[in-house]
Amino acid sequence: MTLRSLALTTLLILSAGTASAQPPAPAPRDTVTAIAGEIRDLYFSAERGDAIADALEAEAAAGRYDALTDPRDLAATLTDRLDPEDAHFNVIYDPGAPQRRPGPGAGPGPRPTGPDPIRYSNYGFTRVEILPGNIGLIEMRQFAHPDLSNPSDPARRAADAALAMVAETDAVIFDLRNNGGGSPEMVGYLSSAFTPADAAIYNVFHSREGTRSEAPSVYHASPRLDVPVYILTSARTGSAAEAFPYTLQSAGRAVIVGEATGGAANPGGMVPVPGGFAVFISGGSPVNPITGTNWEGTGVVPDVDIPAADALSHAQALALSTIAADPARTDAQWALSALQPPPAATMDLGAYVTSYGPFNVEQAGDHLVVRRGRRPAMTLNPLGADLFYVASDPLVRFAFERDTTGGIIAVEQRNPFGPPLRQRRD
Repeated sequence: MTLRSLALTTLLILSAGTASAQPPAPAPRDTVTAIAGEIRDLYFSAERGDAIADALEAEAAAGRYDALTDPRDLAATLTDRLDPEDAHFNVIYDPGAPQRRPGPGAGPGPRPTGPDPIRYSNYGFTRVEILPGNIGLIEMRQFAHPDLSNPSDPARRAADAALAMVAETDAVIFDLRNNGGGSPEMVGYLSSAFTPADAAIYNVFHSREGTRSEAPSVYHASPRLDVPVYILTSARTGSAAEAFPYTLQSAGRAVIVGEATGGAANPGGMVPVPGGFAVFISGGSPVNPITGTNWEGTGVVPDVDIPAADALSHAQALALSTIAADPARTDAQWALSALQPPPAATMDLGAYVTSYGPFNVEQAGDHLVVRRGRRPAMTLNPLGADLFYVASDPLVRFAFERDTTGGIIAVEQRNPFGPPLRQRRD
């Protein structure tokens, strides 16, 4: 027997052993009936839970799901069936998942001891930077659950670090376009960083057990009450990632830019069902004290409704327009002009190509490129007649100078914070 055939035989034996270790999935109608029972017991509205469960049980008894013998197909079909009832409903098949029954009202479970995707994503804060014009950008892919009573808790430390990095900016943009949700506690904490302490702005969750406020157990110590806040959204934005823009929008504290969000307002948790299934059941429903309602089904409606792909540049322009109103803020004015559409006039780029002291100007397709020794090349975008900015840094400009006959005789490298560097044409 060759090594290859031996390895293949071993793989088949191991696969067979793994398959035999998994018990057969229950009949589809038994699974549907079990899911209906969990919904009846745990859905935040007993009346609606009964109605949804009754309908599922009747459908199962009529044989609607009998042909779905592959449990993955059954899970997908049930998710599609339940989604119109509540956007949080989700059925999965994962026989390897722990069969822990936390109930939808429970908080997040213990963090995993092995590979932790939450930690690997920096507890949701995947990108924090300062954009031209002194605009803070915080991109979040999830709202990790923080222990706010512990300043050393990693999720709280990540939030504090992100907020500290943008503490001196003149506007803050949160990018939630790829954020599916997470912890209401993080929503409350981040909201408190831009609103007065104890402000009556936080959603109140109603469940069978009573009510619970989304107000954080610990408020951010240094809220920024005057800095403009912009939040980017898409149809992918869901759950807790909707609560954050909804809360700040309702409080008049943020401008929402992008697309209407997913419309999943009611939080809950995964509940295991025999046979390797689990169903997400909403254990509560939020009510905003300002609007008297929530975003279930409708999503958070943006103040500026534009395609999600254009949301960042549009929010930047909104922020820069405000900052650039100060005549001293040349940096914001330059950054704003770089966001405008390029001039329509066709330029003779070849006229600029030559050497200017240490600068070598070349043409690459429909752009100019400036090289200076071993430094990274700078691609230029046009702003107007003989004026360009560096594509990777709109606060660096190159202005070409002409003589009385129209010939180019020099180039000047400019920035808003210091004197220009002029070099004559060689």
